[in-house]
Amino acid sequence: MALEMISLKSPREIEAMRRAGRLTAQARALAGSMVRPGVTTHEIDRAVRRFIESHGAKPSFLGYGGYPASACISVNEVVIHGIPGPRKLKEGDIVSVDVGAFIGGFHGDCAATYLCGEVSPEAKHLVEVTQQSFWEGIRYARGGGRVSDIGHAVQEYVESFGYSVVRDFVGHGVGTRMHEPPEVRNFGPAGHGPRLQPGMTIAVEPMVCAGDWHVQVLPDKWTTVSQDGSLTAHYENTILITEDGPEILTVTEDGTYV
Repeated sequence: MALEMISLKSPREIEAMRRAGRLTAQARALAGSMVRPGVTTHEIDRAVRRFIESHGAKPSFLGYGGYPASACISVNEVVIHGIPGPRKLKEGDIVSVDVGAFIGGFHGDCAATYLCGEVSPEAKHLVEVTQQSFWEGIRYARGGGRVSDIGHAVQEYVESFGYSVVRDFVGHGVGTRMHEPPEVRNFGPAGHGPRLQPGMTIAVEPMVCAGDWHVQVLPDKWTTVSQDGSLTAHYENTILITEDGPEILTVTEDGTYV
């Protein structure tokens, strides 16, 4: 992706993105607090929409490419883009919630996977590794590095536990559009792709399968599942590149990232 296509945000624009990021993180935290047995995915989606709209913002996902909901809620083998509906969560599920909010001309984008009641040790470990792989990746998210340095670190960490990273879907730039250049892969060799520069804002989002990395999009054209039926997890934050390292923009006022 040509570097000139990548938007470097001004101080004013960064402040606007901090605002959008805080609101998005609060919506994610609200959704996570609702994950418990007996709650439907539609109930979570409805709460997310009401919360975002009550703050004068718009859910970024609602209507995006025809998507019919305000949050993507993906359970167990569903990697991403699960459409909320009447499904009731049950004990032992792991539930990925991906949300975005648009306010002041800018988007925030973040996701996390939550435990529904008591889950298996294997499921809990997958969620923990997925979240930690994000932190391993953004150690390299500083001015002067390369975009692929982030994904290389994510892949090395994930695969050290015998898990795999999804190849078909990747992270991306975030700004006035929800998806902007550059593409931020969670795999591949280091030292490639655009050079990271202060003012870049990107979504880093490891998507991890307990089994093989191949995925399949279901006939609804959104719901994406692991091809082998293995459990999956997802974790994402929008970050700002600075000379000194990343600043996470999708964080609540009390410092919550999940």
